[in-house]
Amino acid sequence: MTETAKLPKKVALAAGGTGGHMFPAQALARELLARGVEVMLITDQRGGGFGPDLPQVETFRIPAGAMAGAGLTKKLKSVTQLALGYLQARGHLKRSGAQVAVGFGGYPSVPTILAAAHRGLRVILHEQNSVFGRANRLLAPRADILAISFEQVDGVNAGDRDKLRITGNPVRAAIAAIGARPYSVPNEQDALRLLVVGGSQGARVFNDVVPAAIARLPEALRRRLTVHQQVPGEAGDAVAKIYSDCGVAHDLAPFFDDVPERLAAAHLVISRAGASTVTELAAAGRPAVMVPYPLATDDHQTGNAQALVEVGGGWLMPQSGLDAESLCDRLTSLFSTPALLARAASCARAAAHLNAASDLADLVCDIENGGGGRLRPGTQPGKEAAA
Repeated sequence: MTETAKLPKKVALAAGGTGGHMFPAQALARELLARGVEVMLITDQRGGGFGPDLPQVETFRIPAGAMAGAGLTKKLKSVTQLALGYLQARGHLKRSGAQVAVGFGGYPSVPTILAAAHRGLRVILHEQNSVFGRANRLLAPRADILAISFEQVDGVNAGDRDKLRITGNPVRAAIAAIGARPYSVPNEQDALRLLVVGGSQGARVFNDVVPAAIARLPEALRRRLTVHQQVPGEAGDAVAKIYSDCGVAHDLAPFFDDVPERLAAAHLVISRAGASTVTELAAAGRPAVMVPYPLATDDHQTGNAQALVEVGGGWLMPQSGLDAESLCDRLTSLFSTPALLARAASCARAAAHLNAASDLADLVCDIENGGGGRLRPGTQPGKEAAA
C-alpha cells in the first residue's frame, strides 16, 4: 500500500486553549492540510482556534471542566461539564467522519479523546513537556501512540512505554530559521544583547532580580550591554530607572510581539522553561539561563530545562536560589567568555527536533518509517508513573 493510500480522510485535533497546547496542534494542522488531509479542531470556550491563518479548519467548542479543584460543588460542576463535553464531542466526531484523533493535553482535550477512543478511532497523544500532564496521563491507556518531545519523560506507566515515539515539539518556522544562521559570537568590543522573557504572562521575579544583577556587572560589560526585557505588571518605570541609573541601554515592554526578531539578535536569553520556550531555544540555537516556574504542575519546567542543560545548551538556576549576586556572577562569567555562549548555542541547536511537525504527521498518517519512529530497543523513556 502506498503512503498516499494510507492517508486518513479527516483528523480531529483536541487541544486546551493555551498556546503551549494550541501551537503544536496548529503546526500539525498545517502539515496535514499540505498533505491533503482534512482537519477539524475541538477545544473549549477559551480556545481561540487557529485564527484567520487556517480558515479551512472548522472549530468546535465544547464544555470542559478542570479535573482538579477544591470543594465538592466545583468537582460536581467539572464532572457535569466533562460529561456534556463528551456527548457533544462524540456527536461532532460521528458527523465529521474523522478517522484519527490527536490530543495535545489540557483538560479540554479529555472529552474528545475519550469519545474518540469509545468510537474506535485511532488515538494519538502529543506531550510537550518532560513530564506527562494530568490529562495525557489519564488518557494514555486509551491511546495507540504517545508522541513525546524529549528523549526522557516521566509519568508514563510501564504498560504504555511501548507506545512512545520521539517526534519533538513543533516550533514556528520563523524560530527554526534563526538556527539555520550561524550564531554571532561577540568579541571583546562588540555590543552584547540580553533577552529576558517569562512566557505570555511574564515572570515578575525577573523584575526584581535581573535589574539588580545587571547593576552589579563590571562597568565595561554594562557599557556594551542592551537589555530587552518583558516586564509584566506596573513595574516598567521602576525597572527602567535601575537600568538608566547604571548606564545600561534597555528596551522594556509588558509583551513582545516580535520575539523571533529579538531572539535572532540575542547573545543570551533569560527565561522560564515551558515546553515551547525550551524547544524554541533549541531550534533557534540560543544559549539560555533558565529559571523554571516553581509552581508548575509536577515541576515539569525543571525537567524541561534539565533536558537542554544535559546536552550543554544552557544553564538552570532554580528560583529558590536566584538572587542578584548569583545571577550577576553567572552573567559576568558568560559575557566574559564568549566561547561558552558559542558552545551552548551549538549544543542547543544540535538537540533540536526540526522535523517535529512532519514526524508527528507521519504517525497520524500511519507511516511507521517516518522520523518519529518507535524508541530504540533498550531506550529508557523515563520513570514509570507512580503505582
